[in-house]
Amino acid sequence: MKSKILVVDDEQDLELLIKQKFRRQIREGLYEFYFAQNGLEALSQLQRFPDIDIVLSDINMPEMDGLTLLVKLADMNPVIKAVMVSAYGDMDNIRMAMNRGAFDFVCKPVNFEDLELTMQKTLRHVQQIRETLKAVKENNILRMYVDESVLKFMTRSEFEESLTANELIKASILFVDICGFTAIAEREKPDTVVQLINNYFDVIVKEVISQQGYVDKFMGDAVMAVFQGDYHLDRAIEAALGVRASMKEIHDSLGADVNYKPQVSIGINSGEVVSGNIGSATLRRLDYTVIGDVVNTAQRLQSAAQAGQILITEASYQLVKESFSCEEVGSYQLKNKSAPVVLYQVIA
Repeated sequence: MKSKILVVDDEQDLELLIKQKFRRQIREGLYEFYFAQNGLEALSQLQRFPDIDIVLSDINMPEMDGLTLLVKLADMNPVIKAVMVSAYGDMDNIRMAMNRGAFDFVCKPVNFEDLELTMQKTLRHVQQIRETLKAVKENNILRMYVDESVLKFMTRSEFEESLTANELIKASILFVDICGFTAIAEREKPDTVVQLINNYFDVIVKEVISQQGYVDKFMGDAVMAVFQGDYHLDRAIEAALGVRASMKEIHDSLGADVNYKPQVSIGINSGEVVSGNIGSATLRRLDYTVIGDVVNTAQRLQSAAQAGQILITEASYQLVKESFSCEEVGSYQLKNKSAPVVLYQVIA
């Protein structure tokens, strides 16, 4: 793919030099160069050619210098990255350029071999950003925080289209709640609370990942995870058993002879769920998640579970009874269910 590069410098000889030094790459279609004499011309070029990948810019130029251009560039197109190419190579100028968003700095007289390596590094970085942007637009990225600079490129209509994208998938949903943590949060220092919850979440996440699941969201002191693919219910149960075992090994001293031994209550349910982007086009905020009765039931199973319990429905039990040791715990009236539901707890 041809990379498009804008060179901004008031030295007219530089254009000829660039074309000479990179004539092979230009001939082979690797690079396409655009040129501007100052920052104002550069902004005009960027408006005409919005698919330019990187900018190579001098600092000292008439009408608009390179440092001002950096600020304008960030507002105009935050995906494009700038490399400053300047004779002003002192630390003050380098730091000022970096603080205004420059990706790298090359000093004059230019070593063209070093310049090309810097260009290639910058182009790779820009390509990664563009691939991330494309993936967000195509709804291929799950469970991530989207950088604000990326969201600037998604119009309201694109958000609205994303909000309507959905599919029906088969999955197993796991809810894990850390029992008794609310009491800890009420009496301990905020720093202690945050450190503890992050440590516990890390244990849970590692077990989920080890069974090829992914964390859908963190909710207070609870975690929701999703498992898809072959044997997704088996892997969800394996993850739950791993979480329970790992939590039993944790003993946190909270001072005043108080030892907290975290326990978990877990609910798992399996079936068809709706997977899609849920959010607001107005806020430009969306979350790729799963919804449906299967998800709601998994959460209610977790609410019904006691500390140390892993609860599943009878339907799930019939699917895994030859692989896991389970025992019936009775009928429960779950919220929004017209009839009691027979539940089983996973022993091992």
